Amino acid sequence: MAMDAISVIRTKRDRAALTDEQIDWVIDAYTRGEVADYQMAALNMAILLNGMDRREISRWTAAMIASGERMDFSSLSRPTADKHSTGGVGDKITLPLAPLVAACGAAVPQLSGRGLGHTGGTLDKLESIPGWRALLSNEEMLSVLDGTGAVICAAGDGLAPADKKLYALRDVTGTVEAIPLIASSIMSKKIAEGTGSLVLDVKVGSGAFMKTLDDARELASTMVGLGTDHGVKTVALLTDMSTPLGLTAGNALEVRESVEVLAGGGPADVVELTLALAREMLDAAGLKDADPAKALADGSAMDVWRRMIAAQGGDPDAVLPVAREQHVVVAPTSGVLTRLDAYDIGIAAWRLGAGRARKEDPVQAGAGVELHAKPGDPVVAGQPLLTLHTDTPERFGYALEATEGSFDIAPEGTAFSASPVVLGRVD
Repeated sequence: MAMDAISVIRTKRDRAALTDEQIDWVIDAYTRGEVADYQMAALNMAILLNGMDRREISRWTAAMIASGERMDFSSLSRPTADKHSTGGVGDKITLPLAPLVAACGAAVPQLSGRGLGHTGGTLDKLESIPGWRALLSNEEMLSVLDGTGAVICAAGDGLAPADKKLYALRDVTGTVEAIPLIASSIMSKKIAEGTGSLVLDVKVGSGAFMKTLDDARELASTMVGLGTDHGVKTVALLTDMSTPLGLTAGNALEVRESVEVLAGGGPADVVELTLALAREMLDAAGLKDADPAKALADGSAMDVWRRMIAAQGGDPDAVLPVAREQHVVVAPTSGVLTRLDAYDIGIAAWRLGAGRARKEDPVQAGAGVELHAKPGDPVVAGQPLLTLHTDTPERFGYALEATEGSFDIAPEGTAFSASPVVLGRVD
């Protein structure tokens, strides 16, 4: 059946449903280069504005899976469990979580991505470790997974290649937030990856792509349904992203904080969410009696981290990059910090060089924002609230614009109630 990109774009532009044949053709043609980036960008925008029904999303996901190969972990002696976050600010949870779950007996084949807009990317963070490699062949990935219990790497060229192209395009065309595109992007890779179970961390709030609990629940339900339909046991936690996670947003900055968590310290919210997701992953993998808190406390999770980093060429003892320049933002008044906006902090980190404006842009390993207080903390006029890090000080002015209005300080004695980290669950 003859197809062309313009007809497919017009169908969705005019709020009609794409046929199975249109979806199969456009994904295949885009993967082969027959459909240009600017044409797929137009279709993505039409999808963002007009949506897709359940059949369209399912077919779109299946077409992306069919664009490449599927992996098989049946040779492993351990049950497999994976996790995916929809992206947030300071969301370094994958780094301590993967080795923690592996230390409890599961195999964690963690395919991760790079930064999207104001949100950080796991691979960008880990690449701040000297020597560490994100790109592994399927054989290397299986070898690391078999030897250490966990691997964090990029999806290979053969795994959902349609998504690899679409993922980068969405970042630079303002279409990251489209629920059908988010759901199909995540689930096509996870289903093709071959994991036996999957836990989704769906972020909610100003620093997330889903700003409201209703939208986040819709996305979670869509992805849980896609996973279940393809035989992957899938559950989702809805978690707060109105405030940055932890005390850092940036690449090397977040690696340092993750190592602190693995060493038995780290910020309370990072530890809490890491343990909550670990328990869900272990339960989904049939290891509900395992105790992730014990594995964090006794050093076994740290042992797995060190083996995992070394197995991918990294030096777990290497000194991490530090930005050449810093700028401190101080509290203008004394009182209680009642708001620290995740989106504003994410934009500031991005502008400092921790993220990308174009898909081919490099990132600065040391760039980002360090937080010296979180909502609920008392502050004194003149004390540091934020430290901005970058190698290029000409970025400070642009980043400081993002921090203006990013926090509120109430009078001393003001009552404050923090939002819970976990807001809900979908299964």
